[in-house]
Amino acid sequence: MWQLNFIQQVIVYALPILFAITVHEVAHGWVASKLGDKTALMLGRLTLNPLKHIDLIGTVIIPLILLFLGGFIFGWAKPVPVNPNNLKKPRRDMALVAIAGPIANIIMAFMWAAIMKLGTVLMGHGLQFALPIVLMGQAGVMINLVLMVLNLIPIPPLDGSRVVSALLPPKLAYKYDRIAHYGIFILLLLLVTGILHLFLWPPIMLLHKLITLIFQLG
Repeated sequence: MWQLNFIQQVIVYALPILFAITVHEVAHGWVASKLGDKTALMLGRLTLNPLKHIDLIGTVIIPLILLFLGGFIFGWAKPVPVNPNNLKKPRRDMALVAIAGPIANIIMAFMWAAIMKLGTVLMGHGLQFALPIVLMGQAGVMINLVLMVLNLIPIPPLDGSRVVSALLPPKLAYKYDRIAHYGIFILLLLLVTGILHLFLWPPIMLLHKLITLIFQLG
């Protein structure tokens, strides 16, 4: 990315982060509503208004710290409430609700790539005002890929763990799900030790290369 100061980076990353996290959560609630649970809908959480989803720590503080430190950026919003008792087939449907978030992120990654492509075309015609569009598109692609791959890690309560839980025998799934109490600490340990980076980076870069090739963003 072009050399930007911290304030410029915040401006470039703000919208992509808000949309990535907001749409991710709305996707969970929307699929849940289609499968029989209207909890998120009744609580007004099926909205793209980021104010309904912002978590001070996960949506603001953590991304700002990671942006300042120069590493990859991720965050989270307030989880959309889902009541498994309202779902037709709770175990299967919870897996479908969970996977909706990462699917939303990969779709958004492609959308941001299209925006970035538009910006590069405009810049190619000498319209330098399109530079922020290019930078924001670039940020949007990377943020959504990071969130998608991160959430697919099978550590409770990440989305990937919901899929694994649905495949396990009920008793074993119950024990596995209890790891969620320590999930954030496990993730922080993996982040600090650099192990998380080793797991995340190869699939992220593979997907990024694929998107780059599709949209000819080289």
